[in-house]
Amino acid sequence: MTCSEQEKPHHVLLFLIYMWLWWSTTCIHVEANDSLKPGDTLNATVPGAELCSKKGKYCMSFDPITHDNQEAVYLTICAQKKDDWEVWVANRNQPVDSNSAVLSLDHKGVLKIESQDGKKKVKKSPIILYSPPQPINNTLATLLDTGNFVLQQLHPNGSKIRVLWESFDFPTDTLLPGMKLGLNHKTGGTNWSLVSWLSGQVPTAGPFKLEWEPKTRELLIIKRGGSSSSGGKRVLWASGNKLEHIPSEIRREIVPSETGDYFTLKSSDSEEEPTKWTLLSTGQLINRKGVDVARADMCHGYNTDGGCQKWDAILPSCRRPGDAFELKYGYPKWDTEVKRDEENSSYGISDCQEICWRNCSCVGFALNHRNETGCVFFLWDLVKGTNIANEGYKFYVLVRSNHQNRIKQWIWAMVATVATILIICLCILRRVLKKRKHVLKENKRNGMEIENQDLAASGRSSSTDILEVYLKEEHDLKLFSYASIIEATNDFSSENKLGQGGFGVVYKGILSTRQEVAVKKLSRSSGQGLIEFKNELTLISKLQHTNLVQLLGYCIHEEERILIYEYMSNKSLDFILFDSTQSHLLDWNKRFNIIEGIAQGLLYLHKYSRLRIIHRDLKASNILLDENMNPKISDFGIAKMFTQQDSEANTTRIFGTYGYMSPEYAMEGIFSTKSDVYSFGVLLFEIVSGKRNNSFYTEERQLNLVGHAWELWKKGEALKLVDPALNNDSFSEDEVLRCVHAGLLCVEENADDRPSMSNIVSMLSNKSKVTNLPKKPAYYVRTKLLGEELETSTKEYGLDFLFENSLYVCSV
Repeated sequence: MTCSEQEKPHHVLLFLIYMWLWWSTTCIHVEANDSLKPGDTLNATVPGAELCSKKGKYCMSFDPITHDNQEAVYLTICAQKKDDWEVWVANRNQPVDSNSAVLSLDHKGVLKIESQDGKKKVKKSPIILYSPPQPINNTLATLLDTGNFVLQQLHPNGSKIRVLWESFDFPTDTLLPGMKLGLNHKTGGTNWSLVSWLSGQVPTAGPFKLEWEPKTRELLIIKRGGSSSSGGKRVLWASGNKLEHIPSEIRREIVPSETGDYFTLKSSDSEEEPTKWTLLSTGQLINRKGVDVARADMCHGYNTDGGCQKWDAILPSCRRPGDAFELKYGYPKWDTEVKRDEENSSYGISDCQEICWRNCSCVGFALNHRNETGCVFFLWDLVKGTNIANEGYKFYVLVRSNHQNRIKQWIWAMVATVATILIICLCILRRVLKKRKHVLKENKRNGMEIENQDLAASGRSSSTDILEVYLKEEHDLKLFSYASIIEATNDFSSENKLGQGGFGVVYKGILSTRQEVAVKKLSRSSGQGLIEFKNELTLISKLQHTNLVQLLGYCIHEEERILIYEYMSNKSLDFILFDSTQSHLLDWNKRFNIIEGIAQGLLYLHKYSRLRIIHRDLKASNILLDENMNPKISDFGIAKMFTQQDSEANTTRIFGTYGYMSPEYAMEGIFSTKSDVYSFGVLLFEIVSGKRNNSFYTEERQLNLVGHAWELWKKGEALKLVDPALNNDSFSEDEVLRCVHAGLLCVEENADDRPSMSNIVSMLSNKSKVTNLPKKPAYYVRTKLLGEELETSTKEYGLDFLFENSLYVCSV
């Protein structure tokens, strides 16, 4: 073996080492890093090559997208979340060859994308992202956790001198927190704006743009092509200068600057997924969860709802408001009446729709390419020649509005209305003539009629009638006709009945304006007569509070007296609270909100209304719940007014409901604001426990709910009072204990020992410990002989019946 042959293996080894060193110095690439240093590259041909931010929230890579039947790649930044799409595209209008694309940062500070022509294998002109006026040696391009790709100039020690370039200055279709919409002074006064993709698969600049207008201080969605004569821009949608047409919960900020201002999104540091807006190729603006922020796709130039802007341009003669394109699937019957526009792949769905809309011969369209670009227009009755199915070809058909049908319906409606008016007039004339023949008979009934007319007529004055004065000076209450009430309640149908109390029946009604109301028809046999009727009208008409039911008006017809209230969709509190199948709808947060709302309503009655008012009949059935379970106090039939100087009064006519009346009122007829406080305490225990006050708990003592709560409190077991329908983890122990504590203070036997409603509201809202210890409460103990009839009798006849049946009050 010669010497040269012995050295041959060494030559091969040295050659391999040399080749590795040459490749590593000339083909530096990045596979998993957040920065590019001078000389580094990001190569599309290296599998898995990407830049990822420090915490891995965003990554940059070359994304392959098939476009015009060529394999093209785009330099994109994507959020690293499942099913999330690109938030930024560097070369959206200049796709590059997937076999040669390279992002590089050279030693002169130039950031660029280089590639070759895919067919000719000739190097193409680079896409320059940034080129400094003078060469800069020490630079660093970094992908931040905000999604911003930033090129910085550094000191030799590595500290930052300045930002040379950042991707946030060149947004595509997505707005991230920190991005801006408005005037960009750094790029020569151009606008920061979002431009949609051409289609869901092609990132090329599409037909819609979202921009900030600093003069009017509002967001605009603009569509390319044409213009409205008002401003030179084709504005489809506007947010309004108070941003009233975007959801209020969105965190945003308007930042003033020297020459205007800009709009930006804000994101809380605690958010795992920061907010973002994306402008779709259809004109929709959506957030990260896919929920609509704005719907420019629903704006057609003639409607103004939801922020849509009306154009001055006239609709084509063949189109009517309400005409719309409807998506269909099936197998069209192709023939010569089809116009293809295959060459123009810069058209998206919005462009095709507009071209078809303005061509009166067009009845529908489809997208020509798989990437949802290009147009195919149908010039024949597409539906008749098409097999409509749940699969197959996707196309859009222009569906006519029922404008002509509406005109015919309007004509028939007018004819029917005129005929109805004529019939009504004839009936009225006949009725007038008939009444003139019965003048004597009517005069006999004038006693009742005079009373009714005095109550209903607002033009008459009386020094003693509070209601007459109110109706003359104020005009908030409406006098409803009896006929309108009959129609609204379907002649007081049992199907419309909502409930029944001691003073009458409540029905659901629907007025001619489609407004839902609650109609309270007072019982002729009840204890509530004209005085109580006037009392309720006068009181409620003077009260305005979110936790008090609103009185809309009244009606008087012969002996009938009717009150019309706002309708509460969830009926009364007892309807849900004491129903084992529905009580789960009231979780602890809702119950505590109801307790606080009732307390605020009573505080208003006792302290902040123009007259001090004592309700005297506070109970679960008189607490109404709206659609959001907010409480409203109702039924002021036996309420009493005081001046702010008065503190209590005495009566011999005692009305109330068993279990809710304070002992001094039940036994001595003395009532004050502390009487309502006692009733509130009982109601508070019912809301916490989900049980009525007159329920039995032990065979030995037959305690009601108040006594049961006191026994549990003494044993330190107050939490056992909580409704079993509430899970142990679903309520706040501190709030429950504060409620029980406040309730026991409310039901103390001596009225002077009970707290005011101001103190109660403070106890409920203040998380500091309540120091006052409750004393032994006053509460009812009843015998089994009375049974359930006692409660009904109380509502119907008052307390006189109770004393005759030996009901007594005691202290424990």
